[in-house]
Amino acid sequence: MEFKVSAALAAGILFVAGSAAAQTELRLSHQWSTGDVRHQVAEMIANEVAAADVGLEITIYPSESLFRAREQYNPLSRGQVDMIVYPLSYSGGQRPEYNLTLMPGLVRNHDHAARLNESPFMERIEALMAEDDVMVLVHGYLAGGFASTGDCITRPEHVSGLTTRAAGRAFEEMLAAAGASISSMASSEVYNAMQTGVLQAVNTSSSSFASFRLQEQVACYTPAGDYALWFMYQPVLMNLSTFEGLTEEQQAALTAAAANAEAWYLEQAKAEDAASVEVFREAGVQIAEMTEDDFNAWLALAQESSYPSFIAEVPNGQELLDLALSVE
Repeated sequence: MEFKVSAALAAGILFVAGSAAAQTELRLSHQWSTGDVRHQVAEMIANEVAAADVGLEITIYPSESLFRAREQYNPLSRGQVDMIVYPLSYSGGQRPEYNLTLMPGLVRNHDHAARLNESPFMERIEALMAEDDVMVLVHGYLAGGFASTGDCITRPEHVSGLTTRAAGRAFEEMLAAAGASISSMASSEVYNAMQTGVLQAVNTSSSSFASFRLQEQVACYTPAGDYALWFMYQPVLMNLSTFEGLTEEQQAALTAAAANAEAWYLEQAKAEDAASVEVFREAGVQIAEMTEDDFNAWLALAQESSYPSFIAEVPNGQELLDLALSVE
C-alpha cells in the first residue's frame, strides 16, 4: 500500500494506465495511524477491491496526510477526495442533525448500534448526506467509558464535584447537569492533567484510554460493556457521484468489500473494548460495570440536559431524536 502524497494530485477519480486497461484510482483520507482499527477497515476494503480485479484501486492517505481531521467532509462533498473514514459529528456545526451520532443515551451497546445503523433514523441521516453528494459505504460506531482517579463512576451522582473531561458537547452538558466541572482538552492532554490533579475523571473512547496510558493515572475504569453511554459514529463515507460513475462491476466489488468490512468493524469495536479492560486490569485498576439501571439514570439526565439543547437547535430535532430512541 502506498501512503506517500503526491504534489500532483488532481481532484476527482484518477485514471492510471495499466498494462491491460485503464485503472480507476480512488483516494481515501483519514486521520489515524496505520495501526488503528479505522485504517484497517479502509485497508480491508482496498485489498478486497484489488483482489476482485475490476480495474479499481484504492490509495489510502492516513494520519491527516491529505486533509486535516475535521476538514474532510467538504472536500468529499465537492469530489476533491473520493472516500473518508470520519466521525460524522465533526460536521455537526454544518449539519446539526449529525450531532445525534455523538449523543448520550442513544446507543446502549454495540449490537444496539448495529440495529440503529439499519433504522429509519439512519435513513434520515443518510438522506441529509445525499444532499451533500455523500453516501455511507461502511457503518460503524466505536464506544467508550469513564475513568476516575478516585471512586468508580457508573451513575450521574458519582461525577458530582469532580473536574471532568468529556468527549463531545452533548456529554459535557449532561455531566455539567450532574454537578461536574467541565475541563475541555485534547485526549493527549488528559494524562498530564490527571497526573497533576487538574482532572479527576474522564469520559472518552476505549482506544484513547489505552493509547494514552491512562491506566497509569486512574484508580477505577468503567468500560463499555453490556451498557455504555459513549458511542461515536465513525463510518466510511464516499462521494455519491464518484460511486455512481463506477462501472456495475466496480460498484458490486466495492459494495461486497464494504459489507465484509462493516461486519469486521463491529467485531473489532467489541474487541477494542475488551482489550482495554485487560490493560487496566493488569495495571491493578479497579473495573466497574454499568448496569441497566445506571444507564437509565444517565438517560433521564440526558433528557433534561443534552436533548433539549439539541431540540432547540434543530427544527425537526424532536422527530429525529424520537426516531433514534425508538430503536430497541
